[in-house]
Amino acid sequence: MKHLSILIISTVLLASCGGGEPSVDELIAAGETDAIAQRKTELLNQKKELENEIRSIENYMDNNAVKRAGSLVSVKTVNDTLFKHYVELQGSVDTKQNVTLMPEMAGVLTQVYVKEGQRVSRGQRLARIDDGGLAQQIEQMKVQSELARTTYERQKRLWDQNIGSEIQFLQAKTAYESQQSAIRSMQQQLAKTVVTAPFSGVIDDVITEQGNTVTPGMTRLMRIVNLDDMYIEVEVPETYIADIEAGTDVEVEFPVLGKTMNSKVRQTSSFINPANRSFKIEIPVDSENGNIKPNLTARLKINDYTREDAILIPLSVISENSNGEQYVMVATNRESGEPYDTAVAKRRLIKTGKTSDNMIEILNGIQEGDQILVEGARSVKEDQEIRIKA
Repeated sequence: MKHLSILIISTVLLASCGGGEPSVDELIAAGETDAIAQRKTELLNQKKELENEIRSIENYMDNNAVKRAGSLVSVKTVNDTLFKHYVELQGSVDTKQNVTLMPEMAGVLTQVYVKEGQRVSRGQRLARIDDGGLAQQIEQMKVQSELARTTYERQKRLWDQNIGSEIQFLQAKTAYESQQSAIRSMQQQLAKTVVTAPFSGVIDDVITEQGNTVTPGMTRLMRIVNLDDMYIEVEVPETYIADIEAGTDVEVEFPVLGKTMNSKVRQTSSFINPANRSFKIEIPVDSENGNIKPNLTARLKINDYTREDAILIPLSVISENSNGEQYVMVATNRESGEPYDTAVAKRRLIKTGKTSDNMIEILNGIQEGDQILVEGARSVKEDQEIRIKA
């Protein structure tokens, strides 16, 4: 191996003496580290010199081209298009039928007839509270009521035959009617011991278990939810009151679910909140869209403005003069040629409308078919000759 290295070095030296520098591959094969490092430095210096020369040539060519045919720009031909503007807000799903049931009567919760997740119908029995002997009292009162009814009927027959006094008849009638009223009142109290579903829905949560003592207005028994009529209610700034009304299109996005659905404004409030100068709108949500639950976050895109033949241009091409007027540069008198088309730059004052996705609506100053300057627009002046990229 030592003899081979000596042989390679000798070959390199002979080639050097012969008038030619060794190549990089030869230096690497010979393992000449110092020579390789020196060659790298030389090549880097050559690269830097070449880059400087190229840059000088490019600057010269660009300057010479500008003098000949003006600044190099790109243009965009304006066409009318359908334009929809959206107001973006955030809200959450709600339902009018989302109720936590509480007892109307104190006592022990003796029976719970449903479980979580169970579908129930309106009026279905859900739970029972111990009546504290009310049922027995009603039975006793019915017995007394029967006696009062019999007494009243006998007194009525006698009174119809002009037998007996009127006061006896009236007392019997009053006793019977009072007994009936008392029974109805007790039956209403007894009905409060049975908890029924106020509407059809799903038992979302059974909060109080069987055997616990419950108190009216304090103890929460269970929560029942109906997902058939869900909606989103949001507050909209009053500036949009003339643009958003019942029937306005809305795009509803549920970020957590990765789903989007289309809906419409169902109702708008007739009242403006003086605290934040906003009004409420309600958007229905299709419960069959899947996994949509109350309190789910939603992003709303409300279509407050639509124009069929709108002129849209990029926001980046708009400039402003010393008077605060907005303008764009357009290409006029365009002539085809090689390698670039030539034209003259003209300034157009414009009136702008709504913006969307870095585009802006032009209400006046630009029409379909105009060619606006895009790249290089800010570097040209009025009546300057320009070169247009192909």
